[in-house]
Amino acid sequence: MQRIVIVGGGAGGLALATQLGKRLGKKGLAEITLVDAARTHVWKPLLHQLAAGSFDTHAEEIEYLAQARWNHFKFRLGSLVGVDRHNKTVQLAASHDEAGREITPAQQLGYDTLVIAVGSQTNDFGTLGAAEHTIKLDSPQAAKRFNNRLINACIRAQTVPRSAGSGRLTVAIVGGGATGVELAAELHAAARVLASYGLDNIHPEKDLQIVLIEAAPRLLAQLPERLSESALRELRKLAIEVHTNEKVVEVTEDSLKMASGKVVSSSITVWAAGVKAGDFLTALGGDAPLECNRLNQLLVNGNLQSTRDPNIYAFGDCAACQQPDGTWVPPRAQAAYQQAMYLARALPRLSAGETAPPFVFKDQGSLVSLSEYSSVGSLMGSLTKGSFFVEGQLAKLMYWALHKQHQLALGGIKKTALITLSEMIDRTHRPRIKLH
Repeated sequence: MQRIVIVGGGAGGLALATQLGKRLGKKGLAEITLVDAARTHVWKPLLHQLAAGSFDTHAEEIEYLAQARWNHFKFRLGSLVGVDRHNKTVQLAASHDEAGREITPAQQLGYDTLVIAVGSQTNDFGTLGAAEHTIKLDSPQAAKRFNNRLINACIRAQTVPRSAGSGRLTVAIVGGGATGVELAAELHAAARVLASYGLDNIHPEKDLQIVLIEAAPRLLAQLPERLSESALRELRKLAIEVHTNEKVVEVTEDSLKMASGKVVSSSITVWAAGVKAGDFLTALGGDAPLECNRLNQLLVNGNLQSTRDPNIYAFGDCAACQQPDGTWVPPRAQAAYQQAMYLARALPRLSAGETAPPFVFKDQGSLVSLSEYSSVGSLMGSLTKGSFFVEGQLAKLMYWALHKQHQLALGGIKKTALITLSEMIDRTHRPRIKLH
């Protein structure tokens, strides 16, 4: 029986394991194993809401063991540390609990086909002090850590006198991409809710100062300019301080220094600028490592096979895939989802020695959520030439629909309907933000 090992339980890896489990595992045609260092999955585009406390993780998290049982694949806890290409094995590090006690020992798994989908991590570009004094919003654990610091800082701020003209609590966000913009709006909404739950001295405009810093000339630099302008307009309505064309060169415990000489004070600093793949990818394969680019991404061909080993595939943010027109597949959630669906169809054919057409990314546009205030986006499709702009309630509905698409891929229609009903019921009795 063919052994397919998928490393990485993000949106793409979990969707691929689920689809292959239904198509191959259920029929006994292959043994599919998903490996991840965590026990649960959270959809990455929701991390800004998790950081602000806007949703309950227990309602959103997917248990890997349960998902595996329901969809005919296996789950193994561990993080990838090595690949033996000659013997076709992957090495997993030992896992430990909060007290340092070993949960699982170091182990190895055999494979016939290996798929690497470990995602990306925030790139601080070696900025002085960034590693020590910022929270990088690239995992549920980091988002929860930020939320704890935010709530503690708000409670602490209740007892600290505010000097005239200054906010008692300043959150600085480095990076004006989708994550930074969404987090800024979500924090403003969270401050309003905190006031209604007893922290009545935390006023979004007076007592919580949100600062967004972007090195490019405009926010959302990778997206259409009209979308950028609309997002900036909405943020200014919320009195969020926006600095563009400002490169951060040093981060201290309570401030950020710019290349221009400007200094911004900060109680909590979030780094949301730039992404790269994990450094460990450059050493995979030992004496014959797999080929990587300068961002540590594994180079793959049109079938998402690594350039140096056809039995090893990679996709999502950790892979660099060049399109026929010379462009590269962008590190976005929709790209990972499309690649997962492609591999679910192509892997059985390629493993059987057949050919499959190359992967082609179809840009469906972009949506940016500005919390409860608005959403903006540009959509692309066969009904239009180019793209068309959406905002307001329509864009919010479409952003919600993207999340439902992810849930459908993992749980099907019935389960997604039940989850949606549960979310509606929860809103009637749960706090609107997480307070602990």
